[in-house]
Amino acid sequence: MSKILVVDDEPDISELISLHLMREGHECICITNGLEVMPTALAQAPDLIVLDLMLPGQDGMSAFKRLRADTRTRSIPVIMLTAKTQTTDRINGLELGADDYLTKPFSPRELALRITAILRRTKKVTHVSEVKTGDFHLDRKNMKFFHKGQPIDLTTTEFKLLAVLMENTSAVHTRSELLREVWGYSDDVATRTLDTHIKRLREKLGEAGRHVVTVRGTGYQFVMESPSAVAA
Repeated sequence: MSKILVVDDEPDISELISLHLMREGHECICITNGLEVMPTALAQAPDLIVLDLMLPGQDGMSAFKRLRADTRTRSIPVIMLTAKTQTTDRINGLELGADDYLTKPFSPRELALRITAILRRTKKVTHVSEVKTGDFHLDRKNMKFFHKGQPIDLTTTEFKLLAVLMENTSAVHTRSELLREVWGYSDDVATRTLDTHIKRLREKLGEAGRHVVTVRGTGYQFVMESPSAVAA
């Protein structure tokens, strides 16, 4: 059983989500105010948070930033659930490190499946060991990443993406493979989620971001040699 924190100020939606998740065997905690997100997350330590963006007290985006800014809550996976449908809202949420983004109206069954996929990936990352390649050290057990001994702060999704790329530095990972392994998508869906996270990951790696190479028409690869060029 996993503990899911549902944050939505519409009782009907919270009840609908809880009903479907409890049928899947999860425990649900429902709150309605953005100001309650941080204290509830600290007190309950949920395995995942379903977060609406339009909330009283404090908007969901601000609450999400507080979660990611605190070392005690930054690794909790978050699915943003909102009526905002503009592309910029999706991009902003994903760039800040949200694990997934659904717009209302939504399918409760799809939400449950996405939650299951994220929980499966999270648990898998938690129980495997470390990866050391050159100056890179990825500690999967503690969800930490180091370059030349210096820690680099990554979101949960960025960490999982880098972990997949570093598993086999000789492999070219296709877009569909990465979308399946990191986000749980079953098909090669039309989404810019992967490209957005690759861009963000390179920015955080700084000079070392050149090791994450674009293989045009295929996907991405993590290379240890000095690559001649990295596509944007």
